[in-house]
Amino acid sequence: MSPSKTRASSRRAPGRPGTDSPDLRSRLIEAALDCFVRDGIAATSLRSIASQAGVTPALLNYYFGSKLALRDAVFEERLMPAVKTLREHVAQAGDDAHAMAQSFVRGVFGVLQTYPWFPSLWVREVLCEGGALRELLLSRIGPDLPHMLAGRFAEAQRRGQLNPALDPRLLVVSIIGLTLFPAAGAPIWRQIFQADLSMDDLANHALALLGHGMEPKHDH
Repeated sequence: MSPSKTRASSRRAPGRPGTDSPDLRSRLIEAALDCFVRDGIAATSLRSIASQAGVTPALLNYYFGSKLALRDAVFEERLMPAVKTLREHVAQAGDDAHAMAQSFVRGVFGVLQTYPWFPSLWVREVLCEGGALRELLLSRIGPDLPHMLAGRFAEAQRRGQLNPALDPRLLVVSIIGLTLFPAAGAPIWRQIFQADLSMDDLANHALALLGHGMEPKHDH
């Protein structure tokens, strides 16, 4: 066989995966995640994801078929593992209200160390009206972790271990507000205050606020 025929036979059709890239699917998901975080899911096209990944749109289509399927893959293979890590971290805290709050706060910032894109994606695609991941999160994640936390806080309150003025459900909301919001806005606050506000700084601040606000009132 001539060299030219050998080269021709070694070429693969455009958009077809090659055996030399076993991690290509994961790389395509990472490229989609980068685009979703930077530009938003609605504004991201398959072409822009392909450009980010350095592949052809045909190859991206070969692996996923549509942007919706790629969005679902990002949700299942990137967002869900992050939430699962947090859920497992909190589940180990037991029934003590303060230990649960501390575990949640530390768990959130630990997750953000591993998944730094999480707060931006959460604000843009879950919190904001019309976010592309809101319904997925509400159906797959929403009822689980918040309800577990609120239930444990309510039980701690009945045992007299939690400030009776607090609503256990809104305590969950407050803890999320003390973690994901500051983390999402960290680049802004670092610039405004000209300070390197680390994840540890944010965690310690949240725990200091929660520590006093959660204390049950005692008559003197």
